[in-house]
Amino acid sequence: MTAGAAATATRGPDEVLLGFTHALRAAGVGVTHDRGASFLTATALVGLGDVAAVRAAGRATLCTGPDDLERFDQVFAAWFDPRGELPRSRPAPEGAPAPALLPENDPGPGAGEQDDDEVVRAMASEVEVLRHRDVAALSPAEKARLAGMFASLRVRAPVRRTSRHERWRRGDVDASRTVRASMRRMGEPAEIVRRRRSVRPRRVVLLLDVSGSMSGYADALLRLAHRMTHALPRSRVETFTIGTRLTHLTRSLSLRDADRALVAAGESVPDWSGGTRLGESLGVFLDRFGRRGTARGAVVVIVSDGWERGDPSLLAEQVARLHRVAHRVVWVNPHRGKAGYEPVQQGVLAVLPHVDDFLAGHSLATYAELCEVIARA
Repeated sequence: MTAGAAATATRGPDEVLLGFTHALRAAGVGVTHDRGASFLTATALVGLGDVAAVRAAGRATLCTGPDDLERFDQVFAAWFDPRGELPRSRPAPEGAPAPALLPENDPGPGAGEQDDDEVVRAMASEVEVLRHRDVAALSPAEKARLAGMFASLRVRAPVRRTSRHERWRRGDVDASRTVRASMRRMGEPAEIVRRRRSVRPRRVVLLLDVSGSMSGYADALLRLAHRMTHALPRSRVETFTIGTRLTHLTRSLSLRDADRALVAAGESVPDWSGGTRLGESLGVFLDRFGRRGTARGAVVVIVSDGWERGDPSLLAEQVARLHRVAHRVVWVNPHRGKAGYEPVQQGVLAVLPHVDDFLAGHSLATYAELCEVIARA
């Protein structure tokens, strides 16, 4: 028995079943903590020896609608081996994409530099293809690989000029400091001191739509928020979710481990994969964190597909209010970068006159572009 097989054999049933719920969440199914607990209770009642009963228990407790059933079946088939008792690990199929790492062992005596170059190019090409893939269309294994690639995002804080000045090698002459330096030398000429306006990082506010139509992108968006939270200066990133209500997630995402942070965030959001009332949620955000609060002078990023069940005019009114308070408003739509997309949703048409940037947000490459837009704001 290999080391990997031995490690799998030592895993308890609850660990494997919880891992299955995490894989479902990564695939876009809105699995909450309560649904995961219900799944464990149901499997304990039906027994792990009956594959069909476990599958039925999972479909009943973990799926919220018809759209989740197909994804559930795909993840169930990939996670469990239906040929034996559950839970049982399933070996990786031949031809499955390997992690984008260089080979650990030295090449054999017959391998040349040309073969090494081809391997490196193939791996780099595979990573580049994954960067441009639609997050919602990835398999659970591809999403797991993509999760590790968020650390490669280059995140820089937007800055603003303050009324204070600081000493600098170029810029305007600092007359007072230059005169004082000359006085210390008894009136003899001294080095000319120059200064510039000091800068401070702007706050970045992320408003993430976690409604049912955005469930396929929710995991990636939370990972993006976690990356920004820990890459930018302390207290410079605030994250909220919007759907049927507003939820503040900054404290949950402050956990250093990304997976633990996402679990904590999932447990904090009561309207995961629910409806969409963007106008009302933005109104609550502005009332609590608007003119004199978090949004004042900040770069506000709204990530949503614009499917609004409420009145689009209310959404337009709230985004207009936000534009008057914030330094810059960026709207990110996952469908923006897809071929043939047209902004025909009423919610999108209502907010376009009041946003500064309208960006795509369906892949890691588009998230990198978003980071650059934020840094230049």
